[in-house]
Formats: sequence, C-alpha cells, structure tokens
Amino acid sequence: MDISLKIIIAIILAYLIGSIPASIWIGRRFYGVDIRTAGSGNAGATNTIRVLGAKIGLAVLAIDVAKGWFAVHLSSLFSLEQLNPEQLSPGQLSSEQFIGFQILLGIAAIIGHIFPVYIKFKGGKGVATTVGVGIGLFPYSVLITAIVFIAVFFLSKRVSLASIISAVIFPFVVFFNPNIDSPSLIIISIAIGVFIPIMHHKNIKRLLKGEEPKFKLKKKE
Repeated sequence: MDISLKIIIAIILAYLIGSIPASIWIGRRFYGVDIRTAGSGNAGATNTIRVLGAKIGLAVLAIDVAKGWFAVHLSSLFSLEQLNPEQLSPGQLSSEQFIGFQILLGIAAIIGHIFPVYIKFKGGKGVATTVGVGIGLFPYSVLITAIVFIAVFFLSKRVSLASIISAVIFPFVVFFNPNIDSPSLIIISIAIGVFIPIMHHKNIKRLLKGEEPKFKLKKKE
C-alpha cells in the first residue's frame, strides 16, 4: 500500500476513534440519560462524574484518554516507523516526519471527540483526549503537568481551573525537557497550551466572576 494512502486511512481511523462518545453511549444505554442534557451539559468525564457518579465517570475518562493515546500509536498498525535520515528508503518517514504524522493522528482524534460523527458532531471539550495524545507524544512532561493539575484541583476543588493552569504551564515543561528537541513537539505543546483555555472560555468567565462551582460528586440516593 502506498504510504500516502496509509497516512490518509490512519487519519480517518483516528478521527473515528476519537468520535466514540463514551459518556453519551453509556449514559443512554445504562441510565437512559443524555449527559448533554444534565449537569453542565458537557459530554465529558467531569460532567459524567457529577451526573452518573465516580465509577462511570472515571470509566469514561479512561476511555477518552485511551482514544487519544491509541490514535497517536496507530502508526504502528500501518507499518510506519521512526527512522533516522541515513536509514531511509523511498516511502519511509524521517524522525521528524514520523512525529508530525503522530501529531496529525492525535489532532484527528481530538477533532473527533469535539465533533463526533456518530452524534451529529456535538461532543465534549476534548481535554481528556488531548491528555491521551499528550501521553502518547511526551509522557514524562504530561506526568509533571498532571502533578500540577492534582495540586491545583486539591486546593481549588475546580477541575476547570486545574485544567487551564496545567495547560498553560505545559509548553514550558516540554520546552525545558532536555529529552525533547523536536520543533514539532514544541509547537504542538504550545498549541495545547492555547487550545485548552480556549475550550474553557465559559469557565474562565465564571472564574473571573467568582461563579464557577466547585466540583462535587453525585450524591447517592
């Protein structure tokens, strides 16, 4: 199979994987609830935890993160490898091209989560799937950022604030990581640092007004 065709198929598959609306399908199938009509109205893991409880919400979180990680690693299913320039033969990717390809797969999955084809293109904010993409591309930087997220959430009890602050510091963590020298990875880390706050623009407005609610689990009846 021609390498261009492999890349196109992989990107389409990444989008379809990202489009899997775990919170909506689980909510409808087992609880008769469309998560977009309850709580904050967001089709993400945080709102699922609020509405359906921690167990289901964490399962949705795991699925959404896994979508991003798996999308990045789709390249292995298409026999596309990361090679040094001296090892290249026609139809193969250089190291930087390979990283760029993985980034494209991750972006496709995030777009799929936000605009899922299965449910009329109305999905979530894409934060968990973006985290999955980050784990696939730069796991150690994501681990450090996750520690910041946990600390901010513990102090504020606000997932949105923790997500925004973590996203803003993420590009700096990547930039100062001595093991990362790929321009593509640095650029995509900056894009993530801009993208997540933009997706939380409504939360930012509420935070500035002091109206952003603290995170609370759904009470058992």
